[in-house]
Amino acid sequence: MTEENAIAERVTRLVADLLGVKPSDVDKSSTLKDLGADELDYVELIVYLEEEYNIAITEEEAENLDTVGDHVDIVCRKLLGSQKK
Repeated sequence: MTEENAIAERVTRLVADLLGVKPSDVDKSSTLKDLGADELDYVELIVYLEEEYNIAITEEEAENLDTVGDHVDIVCRKLLGSQKK
């Protein structure tokens, strides 16, 4: 399993746990709204991702996150992008 796949799997589990849905109901194209998220859930997910991966996601970046895939992508950019430098 690649590091990107591991991140995608973990983010999917975090979203499923946070929203009380089955991980099998979550895929990269799922929007948080479609999964039943409210505004607080959006904020909580950002906080979970920041704590889980020891990263910082700006408010501007967070405003552009819609799908689960968007969340996976930002974590990958923050983690893997910094490792490539």
